[in-house]
Amino acid sequence: MAIVNKTIAAPIEDVFAVLADGWTYSDWVVGTAHVRDVDEHWPARGAKIHFKAGVWPMFVKDSTVVLSSDPPHELVVQPRLRPLGEVTVVIRLTALDTSRTRVTFAEDFAAGPLRWVRTKLNDLVLHYRNEESLARLSDLAVNRRPAH
Repeated sequence: MAIVNKTIAAPIEDVFAVLADGWTYSDWVVGTAHVRDVDEHWPARGAKIHFKAGVWPMFVKDSTVVLSSDPPHELVVQPRLRPLGEVTVVIRLTALDTSRTRVTFAEDFAAGPLRWVRTKLNDLVLHYRNEESLARLSDLAVNRRPAH
C-alpha cells in the first residue's frame, strides 16, 4: 500500500470542493489524460467519472467509482484501468485550522494482474505518483476561485 500525506494551505471545504468537482479529476490525478463524463451525483456513493488514461496513441477508457463519501472529510474511490486492474484509494482530509488541511492519500491494488504482482517497486511507483497528485490537488485548492 502506498500512503502519502500533505498539508495544503487551504480550508478543508476548498480542498474537498476540488475532489467534488469531477471535471478537475484529470487536472490532479497523474496518468489521467481526459475526463469524458461525470455522473451528475458525483461524489455520492456509486457515482462515476469516465476518463481516458495513458499517452497517445495508447489510451485506455475506463472509470472511477465512489465507494463512500463523507464530505468534507473522506472520499473512497475505486479507479479502474482494465485490463491492468483496479485500485482502492482512500482520501482523508483533516482541518488543521481554518486555513490548512492535512490530506492523507492511501492507495492499494484491489483487483487484476497488478494486484497479483504486488511488490515494493509497485508501492514506490504509486508513492511518487501520489505525491505528485497531491501537489496538483494542492495547487488547485490553493488557487481555487469561489463560485459566484
